[in-house]
Amino acid sequence: MVNAARVLGNLEELRTLTADEHGAQRVAWSPMWLKARAWFEEKLKALPVEHHYDAAGNHWVTLAGASERALVVGSHLDSVPNGGWLDGCLGVIAGLEVLTSFAEQYDGKPPVTVKLVDWADEEGARFGRSLFGSAAFAGKATIEADRVRTDREGVTLEAALAACGVDVERIGEAMVEQKNLAAYLELHIEQGPILERLGKPLGVVQGTKGVERWAVTFRGQEAHSGSTPMEVRRDALAAAAKLALAIRPIAMKHPQAVATMGSVKTFPGIVTAVVGRCETTLDMRDLDAAVLAEMLREAKAASERFAQEEGCTVEWAKIWSIEPIPFDTELIAHCEEAIVETVGIVEQLPSGPLHDAAEVARLGIPTVMMFVQSLNGLSHNAAEDTKREHLEQAVQAFGRLSEKTMRWIGQR
Repeated sequence: MVNAARVLGNLEELRTLTADEHGAQRVAWSPMWLKARAWFEEKLKALPVEHHYDAAGNHWVTLAGASERALVVGSHLDSVPNGGWLDGCLGVIAGLEVLTSFAEQYDGKPPVTVKLVDWADEEGARFGRSLFGSAAFAGKATIEADRVRTDREGVTLEAALAACGVDVERIGEAMVEQKNLAAYLELHIEQGPILERLGKPLGVVQGTKGVERWAVTFRGQEAHSGSTPMEVRRDALAAAAKLALAIRPIAMKHPQAVATMGSVKTFPGIVTAVVGRCETTLDMRDLDAAVLAEMLREAKAASERFAQEEGCTVEWAKIWSIEPIPFDTELIAHCEEAIVETVGIVEQLPSGPLHDAAEVARLGIPTVMMFVQSLNGLSHNAAEDTKREHLEQAVQAFGRLSEKTMRWIGQR
């Protein structure tokens, strides 16, 4: 049986080791991240496990079972700068407890093999490449693009990887770790306000939302702000502002959809000139691919309408997209059952943020995530927190889910 108090103790220990007054500082490929990984290796010495780092820097810990078919639990130890004390590392430390409890319960030999993975650079905080390790594992390595990525100091990702013992040319070899994986489970804080608003400590994640991310540029006419009458202006910012307001009702037609215009740049960008060019970004997300496509269609049509109204033109350029990734229906049912057995109530919800679990699920490996409530919906800052009672319940429910999934693997 899992020991929730031991998990909380380890989380506090990791926070003391790798955080300062501004929050967690475990940015991937940094000395503090390596320090966290060394600390974690020390925790493995008392267990009957093998561990190694794959070609992309993912850390795999294996408790060999009677069957080579493997249950995998995991998340990531890396954080954003000034991050929270639970984001990512909760899933790794809870996964360590699952391994520990199974080793104790089955005298070092569970019915199936159990693996724990600490994915490398989930956050992408330093070089902008999120899900680095899990994408390489899933066969989605982008070596040519990755080698030339730079941080704020001009250090290349290739150099940072080399300093941590990872050869950028070989990261695709992480795909070898896919062998015999039968299911993947991940525990994570929600990072949003839904569970708290509903008064529910734990939730089952239905899948990760698809994303459409675009650069939208409106072009009008630069003109003097004092001498240009309002009725003849071709104000690119006015057109962009209309779109920024219009995406809200477009998204609110759908209960799980979100849409965000997160950046705006104006040119010439001075107080005495009408904006001639306005560069914006649009991010739209939903778990339903048809809904996402309809939202995008509506937003494009709205942008054309607003551009015409303001005497402007509009151009769309895709930045990035990913399809919605649903999780396994049978594991969702097991997760729901484990939560109800622990706290009596449950909620199903999608994940707006992407997670390493999405890359695993894209391979067809049965996957599910469990969320625990986040206070005030906050994450990616030092104020991130979850009630200790809810953390304990999350560990207990995750332990139950792991047991159910192990039996499920054995019956397939």
